Amino acid sequence: MQNQNKHDRILDALQTLLRTRSLQTISVSEIAQAAEIGKGSIYYYFPSKDSIFEALIERSYEEPLNTAKELANQTAISPFTRMAMIFQACRNSSSEFLRSENSASPDAPERAFLHQRYISHIVSELKPVLAEIIRQGIRQGDIHFDRPEALAEIVLIVLTIKLDNSIVEASMEEVKDTIAGLITLLEKGTENPPGSLNFLMAI
Repeated sequence: MQNQNKHDRILDALQTLLRTRSLQTISVSEIAQAAEIGKGSIYYYFPSKDSIFEALIERSYEEPLNTAKELANQTAISPFTRMAMIFQACRNSSSEFLRSENSASPDAPERAFLHQRYISHIVSELKPVLAEIIRQGIRQGDIHFDRPEALAEIVLIVLTIKLDNSIVEASMEEVKDTIAGLITLLEKGTENPPGSLNFLMAI
């Protein structure tokens, strides 16, 4: 329990520092000071500053990723409903320290770098889960598509970038239009009737 407490304190310290500083300017010593532990203790839990950041990303998205994995096993729910639930979980889990408008934030290049790391993590972690849901839909006859991994990756890349709306900024109307276009492609690519997947717009 004590080890877990120190582990979380290190992550909390980095998260707090990132509200006003760029990742590149934060030292391991400063993280240790903010966590109120010795610098040597940092290396007991993490080999580098980058590994602390990666762990912070994983913790920030732990809940939606667990939700996604649980949904993969709930075959009684339609695959598209489960897809929508996963997208909503990801959207709701947006990191506060990266999005907060009430605190000072890093400059634009730094924010873009941090968001890119988050998006990369989400896509790589959710791709196999979403691909499995798509494969289940194929077996059930709800989806007609022969490349589930590719479809999962395409959907996740478009949605994460558009819903995050920081790397490629767009108006709400532009975001909705892109998602509507994605839904149309999904309907055609999976041989579903036009309009049958419009409920995905709810995300």
